[in-house]
Amino acid sequence: MSARETLKIRAVRAEQGEGVAVFAFFLFGADIHRIADISRIRREDHELKGFQRREIREHVNQITAFLDSGPVLFPNAVILALAPEVDFASARGRSPGNMCEVGDAGTLTIPIYPEGRRAAWIVDGQQRSLALAAAKDHSIAVPVIGFVSDELETQREQFILVNKAKPLPTRLINELLPEVSVLLPRDLAARQLPSVLCEALNTDPNSPFFGLIKRESDRSGIVTDNALIDAMKVSLKTSAGALGQFKGNGSGNDAEAMYDTLLLYWSAVKEAFPEAWGKAPANSRLMHSAGIRAMGALMDPLMLKLDGVPDKRATLRTILTRLAPHCHWTEGTWEGLGVDWNKVQSTSQDIARLTDHLIRLERDLARSAS
Repeated sequence: MSARETLKIRAVRAEQGEGVAVFAFFLFGADIHRIADISRIRREDHELKGFQRREIREHVNQITAFLDSGPVLFPNAVILALAPEVDFASARGRSPGNMCEVGDAGTLTIPIYPEGRRAAWIVDGQQRSLALAAAKDHSIAVPVIGFVSDELETQREQFILVNKAKPLPTRLINELLPEVSVLLPRDLAARQLPSVLCEALNTDPNSPFFGLIKRESDRSGIVTDNALIDAMKVSLKTSAGALGQFKGNGSGNDAEAMYDTLLLYWSAVKEAFPEAWGKAPANSRLMHSAGIRAMGALMDPLMLKLDGVPDKRATLRTILTRLAPHCHWTEGTWEGLGVDWNKVQSTSQDIARLTDHLIRLERDLARSAS
């Protein structure tokens, strides 16, 4: 039986967090993909796998062209998650006096396995690593930081935090947020709960949005998760919001009550506008981000009216059915706005005008009916 192939590297070992081993070392660019896989975000049997976005070929080509332009300085570190089976042996010998003992120098041994079963995963730097693999010079020395963890949640946490300031697709961050439990920066934390609710709406067979939400791992949906998440964020901002009323003050959020509210409201919307529901945004502005945002804003005042009502579903259905003839999601012109149905765009101005129009229209119809 032949010995297992390995890659031995001079490295410095330190610890962070709760005893997590972190290594700093250099690799030839061509060696990164010998030891590390790219964990693409995808879904298998409705379970989220991986975390990396799709390859951006133009970006990779630009980096490759730079690397092939001659002797270059390329000090950008690649971050890897390493399997616990990597081995580290400290170097022997006496350390120089007055040395800053931050880390322990030695030899890191990483086993080399076939693609898909490798002992490392790229957390940050997938486009750079692809460019390095394609570059003519395979001997470019690349700085690498590796932390030991085979926990996918830890890898996702690091991926989100490392890439927070970079222009990653918002949908990618949205889909990963429900899968992590690390303490997040305030702006990401504000999106985490709406992302969890959005994921539930997309995967629950009883949800009107079942399979309709476009996510980074599955772009077959028609409703952008950004629109739903932004609508939920607005409702969560105030205690008077349909969702905000269930936010706990130190006692935790009642996510179940929030989800029930979303199911009740959007199911009634689906029933009130059957001809507009489930169509592509080009054919129905209700499923367009502008329609989702505007109807999402209408949820707050309508759900407030249901306080103390015995049959909330029937009352909500009555309100929306009364509103339906005045809405133009698939044809005609919005009276009061003077805008054709397909001219409403996902701009803040159009969303605000449509929102104000719907709220005012519903209020006027309620007064006429009373």
